[in-house]
Amino acid sequence: MIKKILAGITLGAAAAGLVLPAHAEYPQRNIQAVVPWGAGGATDIVMRSLIPHVEKELGGKFIINNRTGGTGVIGSNYVLTQRPDGHTVLLAAENAQLYPLLGLAEFDYGDFHTINIIGQNAAVIAAPADSPYNSMAELLAAAKDKPSTLRMGVTGAGGLPGSVHAMIEAVDDLKVREVTFAGDGPGITAMLGGHLDFMPLSLIAAKEMITSGKLKGLAVVSAEENPALPGVAPITDALPEMKKFLPWGPFWGVWVRQDTPDEAKQKLSEAFAKAVAKDEFQSFLTKMGALPLNLSGDEAKQYLDRWQSVTTWSLYEAGATQTSPEGLGIPKP
Repeated sequence: MIKKILAGITLGAAAAGLVLPAHAEYPQRNIQAVVPWGAGGATDIVMRSLIPHVEKELGGKFIINNRTGGTGVIGSNYVLTQRPDGHTVLLAAENAQLYPLLGLAEFDYGDFHTINIIGQNAAVIAAPADSPYNSMAELLAAAKDKPSTLRMGVTGAGGLPGSVHAMIEAVDDLKVREVTFAGDGPGITAMLGGHLDFMPLSLIAAKEMITSGKLKGLAVVSAEENPALPGVAPITDALPEMKKFLPWGPFWGVWVRQDTPDEAKQKLSEAFAKAVAKDEFQSFLTKMGALPLNLSGDEAKQYLDRWQSVTTWSLYEAGATQTSPEGLGIPKP
């Protein structure tokens, strides 16, 4: 359905005359920063913490716009249809690297120019504070006792919850009722209201809720405990076979259209690199259990290619998609 909706959108909307004149100094006006997920989710939290530092380095103003829908497809495609002048940037997460595999869109991050890969986070299986389940093992037992009755929050095909669920399903049974939200934030709100039994979340979105006791951490999607969530067991305690998919985690980055002028690309890259390197932002990421990366150029491409290879092949081997990554030209890791 999403592909049909987007089929009529022409990606070549920007003519050559719409790019920056050679003499113009970038930026000329406010920059529209598109977050393709809802407010309060992991991507939104990271970007709103980072952008003030970028504004100081660039000397320009960013207007953050949450343009949700279609597992991030709507917002990402929107950036591809805007003028390639550097005044519209995409502040997003890992999802686009799965679009071709899942049939959500024909593009991935290879169709953009990567400004910066900011950092990588861990995932955590969270439940309401009053949940009767205190561990991943108890959750799995309940799901097997009453298949397809537990309510799990998801963010659409290719979202973090769906990817984690597919990995679990590849090694064990976790039959659930999926309830779709526009991001981590709305899913957390639903859990707080007692409308979900659990949800795989980005750690950065769930950490404060777990440490404050408003949510309960059942497992971190890792082979070892995460220092940011002491006492929350790694998922391999309940599912040892999950180790073959690990380490794994969501990431965040910044992209513009490929045909954006070199001046804008360079200034954005320099501003984001300096902003991500700020001690205050680095401390924010590590405190929230994330790994700072600050990659651009060839390093960013290598990271994106490897993540896409590992994740697409994991989903394919887990039976979450019938499309082979090999047919899309994605090599096996």
